[in-house]
Amino acid sequence: MYNRRGHKKVLAIVLAGGEGKRLMPLTADRAKPAVPFGGNYRLIDFALSNVVNSGFLKVVVLTQYKSHSLDRHVSRTWRMSQMLGNYVTNVPAQQRIGKEWYRGSADAIYQSMNLIRDEDPDIVVVVGADHVYRMDFSQMVAQHVDTGAACTVAAIRQPRSMADQFGVIDVEPSNPAKIREFLEKPTDPEGLPDSPEEILASMGNYVFTKDALVAALESDNARDDTKHDMGGDIVPAFVDAGDAYVYDFRDNVVPGETERDHGYWRDVGTMDSYYDAHMELVSLNPVFNLYNMEWPIFTQMESLPPAKFVTGMASRAAKVTNSTVCPGVVVSGAEVSTSVLSPRVKLNSYSTVEGSVLFDDVVVHRNATVHKAVLDKGVDVPEGAMVGVDKEHDRARGYYVTDSGITVVGKGVQIVH
Repeated sequence: MYNRRGHKKVLAIVLAGGEGKRLMPLTADRAKPAVPFGGNYRLIDFALSNVVNSGFLKVVVLTQYKSHSLDRHVSRTWRMSQMLGNYVTNVPAQQRIGKEWYRGSADAIYQSMNLIRDEDPDIVVVVGADHVYRMDFSQMVAQHVDTGAACTVAAIRQPRSMADQFGVIDVEPSNPAKIREFLEKPTDPEGLPDSPEEILASMGNYVFTKDALVAALESDNARDDTKHDMGGDIVPAFVDAGDAYVYDFRDNVVPGETERDHGYWRDVGTMDSYYDAHMELVSLNPVFNLYNMEWPIFTQMESLPPAKFVTGMASRAAKVTNSTVCPGVVVSGAEVSTSVLSPRVKLNSYSTVEGSVLFDDVVVHRNATVHKAVLDKGVDVPEGAMVGVDKEHDRARGYYVTDSGITVVGKGVQIVH
């Protein structure tokens, strides 16, 4: 696929091998990029939608850990026109170089070097698969070409006080687009020349000139003093060589966006951040707008009936407020507020769901209560049971409770009283 700007042939690589230990128990049976989000979607859908909406239609997805559901989702959902030579294809870890599995994100690309050689692109776009955001990568590629950079790193502005949570990009004062140093979770970095109380945090998205990337990966593979990581080893090597530039995410303009959701990006790598991102979706004025039809988030939609709300007598009225309700959901005389109900969720009479995220096929029986909880697929909440109300009781029953008090129940669990 040729980029609409600069007429460069672009190959996109999506790094989807993340184990996602901090999202347990949601990742007990699936890779992190396969974790559901927002009811209808998987996390990887955001990265793939951004790449495809940017006009890049040759895409490889590198997988490794617990990849079955991820591979199935991508192969069923992301189909391109073969007549036009476009594709989204899964590439599992293959041990092409030796007997080792991927040792890091850079090694994942190095062991898949045949894909780059076969496609022979001018530009390689490398993106992560576990963030929630919208981004037009064609604008980043355009800057990359204009600057003549070998490597360009996407970065988002964050408060300087939060620098110790990110890989921080220190820029040249005389040329703020050029990276002077890459700092890993610094405690007191310099602020930006135009905003002293802000820093640029790496988003884990990169653009490379193909020949430069191939050379860097080959050099990294030959070394013993490396973790074979894109952000930790490859990018610093380009910085040391004076060939690395930064792309400020603030400059990215996505069709259909509003002033409120411009520049939205969330790393949902922990259960608390994952939960918070869902609560942002169902807030009165959402920061992230799922309804931007000019830059849609694509996924596979099942053939399901519409959501249904059943009301009997006045004391058994279905009431749903500030919530996202997916197809196939039945709310029968239940009360729902500030929650996400995924496909085929069933809520029965006099049950209450508040501030929660319910995955596919969750059933909440009569008089049950779910409060500030994330319930994975197929969880069954029996009549009169409570989840998320008494956090110590939740811990005693073996459910995970986050530091902020979110109860998380794994796939297929039968809740006990």
